[in-house]
Amino acid sequence: MSHTNTANRAGYPVAKLGKALALISFEPNGSVLELSAGVSLPGVVAARCGADVILSDAADKPSCLENCRRSCEANALRGVAVVGLSWGEVSPDLVLLPELDVILGSDVFYDPEDFEDVLVTVVFLLRKNPKAEFWTTYQVRSADWSIEVLLHRWSLSCADIQLQHFDADRSELGGSTLPGNHSIQMMKISLKTEDVGRRTITINCSTML
Repeated sequence: MSHTNTANRAGYPVAKLGKALALISFEPNGSVLELSAGVSLPGVVAARCGADVILSDAADKPSCLENCRRSCEANALRGVAVVGLSWGEVSPDLVLLPELDVILGSDVFYDPEDFEDVLVTVVFLLRKNPKAEFWTTYQVRSADWSIEVLLHRWSLSCADIQLQHFDADRSELGGSTLPGNHSIQMMKISLKTEDVGRRTITINCSTML
């Protein structure tokens, strides 16, 4: 598994922060898991807003997991679990996760080589938690990158979330000049379901990454 992480990406921490700022604007609550958390901005904010949060990053990158713990310490957060989860691997830690309402991922669709591994992990979590949703932000880097085929393969529904709904479509967020001029999008991924009690929105995700 390649599971790219912040330590391997030139300039990535700055780029990731912009997506994180957009992602936290919708204030997730309930039981929340952040994937590939790094400095854990979305997860930390969710925890400060009262959510029951679990932070995760690559199991084989202890420095990334330590970053999660330091973010919690810096924000006086106690009781926030930090677990090692590597994309595409069904590990004991993944299997033993408690019930989830929301899964967060800030710019996890960074490298096309990792797209399916990311979705394998997400699919496992959604099948275990059928009512949960995966919320993610990403930067539009290439019109040739797509997850459309993978969404179909794993029977996933994808809804485009307009950032203006959360007042997060600006070049400055939370007093920061990030995300700047980057083209940042948000989407919500869930299991495909029959229209029972709620409408499932499916969009064309062929050129969104």
